[in-house]
Amino acid sequence: MARKTDAEGEALVTIPKGEWRSPARRRVAAIRDKLRTVYGIPIMPPHEQPLDELVLTVLSQSTNDRNRDIAYERLRERFDGWQAVMEAPNAAVEEAIRPGGISKVKSKRIQEILRAIDATPEGSGLDLSFLRDASVPEGQRYLCALPGVGRKTAACVLLFAYGLRDVPVDTHVSRVGMRLRLLRPGAPFEELHDEMLDLSPRGQELEFHVNLLRHGRRTCHARRPDCAICVLRRICPSRRG
Repeated sequence: MARKTDAEGEALVTIPKGEWRSPARRRVAAIRDKLRTVYGIPIMPPHEQPLDELVLTVLSQSTNDRNRDIAYERLRERFDGWQAVMEAPNAAVEEAIRPGGISKVKSKRIQEILRAIDATPEGSGLDLSFLRDASVPEGQRYLCALPGVGRKTAACVLLFAYGLRDVPVDTHVSRVGMRLRLLRPGAPFEELHDEMLDLSPRGQELEFHVNLLRHGRRTCHARRPDCAICVLRRICPSRRG
């Protein structure tokens, strides 16, 4: 086990892959149950709008939910559908999503993604409904071949649009998961996604993702985790105090 520090001087633990042991199913269930006592069981039926989810996830990068939602609503108000967004001058798309931050990068990326989808046989006409009946690996491969789309974005589309068995791992989920030793500390994001999918109880992928995310935002903060009030403090190997 190696240790180093981040920019704030906090100790970071890295466990080599050969020394890592996945958590017992009973421990995973205990963590799930404790999170339920605080956050409940989220009810989010699949909305079957994969392209909306894809664009929303791109807009969520490096910003908060409020700014993301403002940028998304402005985009939908100013353009009559995704075809219009794809064909619009980039400057118009950039101006619409400016409240979401790094609009130059995101506007270009959104249009590149839309053009790439339209150019594929499966997505011609900006139709991603084929993902509903595709296997998860097939959906992952298709989405991750799009410009700038990685496993987290692909998982958001598959899980939230169609309820398929995939789990997004963002910075909050990865941080909480590593501190709890659900996920191997220091693992690359590709491995983290595979691990999270493997340990998530079948049918509870969305619950586990959402509640770990909520815990990261409300209690298990990056710089100063509030361990004193944490419902998981007794079973967390990274607790402070």
